Amino acid sequence: MRIGVLGTGNMADALATHWVRAGHDVAIGGRDVHKAQRLATRLGGSAKPASLRAAAEFGQVVLAALPFGAGTSVARELRTALDTKVLIDCSNPVGPGFRLLTRSGLSAAQQLAAAAPGTHVVKAFNLCHEDVWRMSPPIFDGRPLAVPVCGDDETALALVHQLVRHAGCEPVAGGGLERAGLLEATAALFIGLWVGEGADAQAIAPPLAYAAGPRHEESEETEGAFRSEF
Repeated sequence: MRIGVLGTGNMADALATHWVRAGHDVAIGGRDVHKAQRLATRLGGSAKPASLRAAAEFGQVVLAALPFGAGTSVARELRTALDTKVLIDCSNPVGPGFRLLTRSGLSAAQQLAAAAPGTHVVKAFNLCHEDVWRMSPPIFDGRPLAVPVCGDDETALALVHQLVRHAGCEPVAGGGLERAGLLEATAALFIGLWVGEGADAQAIAPPLAYAAGPRHEESEETEGAFRSEF
């Protein structure tokens, strides 16, 4: 697969490392050619430096590894090059006080889609620190990290699911792009818990068997015991 990466920062480095190792052709795009060259050299393999536009033109799938606020202007600038492409948004619109910066409007992912309306935007890779994505693979308590993915185009989703697996993770269907805002809000909550409170955010969710209440078998046993007492 040909992958264009917009950005030369930590997320670009962490994710592109997995994809180069998996055998994909990767173009690292940056406004600073020297930074793009340094990252491409560090990645090795098929990675090559490029301008932002050249990376967008190169990729079948394009990763927008850009801070919130910068992504929409870059997508608007490159909208012709991005037309019909799959555009992955991994940004988190989280501001001071761990506040969601998009509370009164479109999600960051939807803003990208509006800036480049011919693209198939997919939200993914936004819930973890870049050092988690650097793990090879990210496995905790014997389970691969699950990555929620939101998007509207089935072909685009299939490609992103493949890239999630090539990062050593397990894709989880998160619904359409209108649900990307829920992923971004989840990131704001989790970052606030992790960083602001030093709390284990993972501990707030019960195991799947208990997510909808007591397990069916246990409910039947409890009801039977209750009836037998009378």
